[in-house]
Amino acid sequence: MKLSPDNLPNDVDLLKQLLLETLATKDNTIELRDAEIAELKHSVQRLLEQFRLAQQQRFGASSESHDYQGELFNEAEVTVDELVELTTDADVSVPPKQRAKRKLLPKDLPREVVIHDISDEDKQCDSCGHQLALMGQDSSEKLKFIPAQISVIEHVRLKYSCKHCETQGTKANIKQAPVPVSPIPKSFATPSLLSQLITSKYQYALPLYRQEALFKQHGIDLSRQTMADWMMKSAALFKPLYDLLHKHLLTQEVIHADETTLKVINDERVKSYMWVYCAGADGPSTEPRYQGLRSIVLYDYQDGSRAGTCVSRFLATEQTVFNGYLQVDGYAAYQQVSNKLVGCWAHARRKFKEALVAQGKPKVGKVSKADMALSMIAKLYRIETQIQSLSLEERLYFRRTHSQPQLVLFKQWLDKSSLQVSKGSPLGKAIHYSLNQWEKLSRYTEDSRLNIDNNRAERAVKPFVIGRKNWLFNHNHRGAEGSSILYSIIETAKANGLIPFDYIEHCLEQLSHPNCDLNSLLPWLVDLSKA
Repeated sequence: MKLSPDNLPNDVDLLKQLLLETLATKDNTIELRDAEIAELKHSVQRLLEQFRLAQQQRFGASSESHDYQGELFNEAEVTVDELVELTTDADVSVPPKQRAKRKLLPKDLPREVVIHDISDEDKQCDSCGHQLALMGQDSSEKLKFIPAQISVIEHVRLKYSCKHCETQGTKANIKQAPVPVSPIPKSFATPSLLSQLITSKYQYALPLYRQEALFKQHGIDLSRQTMADWMMKSAALFKPLYDLLHKHLLTQEVIHADETTLKVINDERVKSYMWVYCAGADGPSTEPRYQGLRSIVLYDYQDGSRAGTCVSRFLATEQTVFNGYLQVDGYAAYQQVSNKLVGCWAHARRKFKEALVAQGKPKVGKVSKADMALSMIAKLYRIETQIQSLSLEERLYFRRTHSQPQLVLFKQWLDKSSLQVSKGSPLGKAIHYSLNQWEKLSRYTEDSRLNIDNNRAERAVKPFVIGRKNWLFNHNHRGAEGSSILYSIIETAKANGLIPFDYIEHCLEQLSHPNCDLNSLLPWLVDLSKA
């Protein structure tokens, strides 16, 4: 009933009760309205964060660098003692940028010397008329490019027969030199041609249809279908060497792993996956932590699956089982492996970088939590920069005395911040990712051979990603398996400081022979000077 001044009761107690009920209803309405407004603000903020992230991913720079102004830490929640601990020990002075100098061209390149001289008339002195004397010279180098040359090797096998047997009417005795060994019998493909095709596609990401067009410029009709068949046959030749590299990889103390997507036309999956496993350094290195390690990069395609069984099958063969450290990102499939898992600080940092982008520009004079996290992670990386050239014992001691205290401070900050930030926000996701992965993230301080991140594997998978942007897809599982083998041979050769073209050509020549010595073809043992 709607109350009006005319029908209000005269009872004081009843009037008090009506007033209290009215106030309670009003308060409840205000609370509901405030809750709805708060939820709408939260939704708007979440949409703004998603929009900023989408903008950054599509239009922004892919670099994850950060200016680390968060080292100022001017939020009230950071104590003076924390500031002192967070801004000492790990600081490293950055040398000023030096002016770039042009590198000299290799001295072993063929050289054509062109001398530029003045005329005989100009060799007379303009003042006294006497002959000028040669006082020196100036020289400059120009690089000339000569297009690739293609030639035909015609193999002529002479036949010999016995004329005496022919005159006597008996069976003629005919002798002929054996057919030269070839990587692909009954084809005109030579090791050098196959090496050119393989490196063009798998090292320089040049699809076969473009190579087909290049050969047409030389008047050679070499179809992409033929080249694709040669790729598969070459991969089959390299399979025994790939298996031997696989065996050596499983004996290493540390393996990095990662996975990436690819499209396989004859696969019902929307996405198939290629795995990569690597050990050692990206290239020849004198750092103590890489001494005694084999630099190996192997790609593995198992019907395009992303299941954890792919990892366990690769790391445990009938002959060898891997028992070392496995450094990976936070993907759950790696949890099925019984090895000691080591986390990746680059992934943790990337999530805080995304949170920093999502929150937009902070208020002037205020340092965000994402900034603070990035600054603390930067200190861990600075310590790694300091210890690159140290011995294994010195690296381990330095990490225990410098990295571990920084990790303790960061863990305390994460625990405190997790109670203050929404789990659904980008910052909340970054914080809880680090907390969930903390045991793995901090494990790199246990062994001086471990890296702070899994960038070794991410760099190893990058050539495949670049190639995928050019050739886009594989037609079937067999093609993807062949690609994994050829990519492995090229990247392992690069990691050992070899020129892939020379290495592949030499290997194809040797693998064409029966009973080839595979050990002599291992990248760290092969002698290309005899090729």
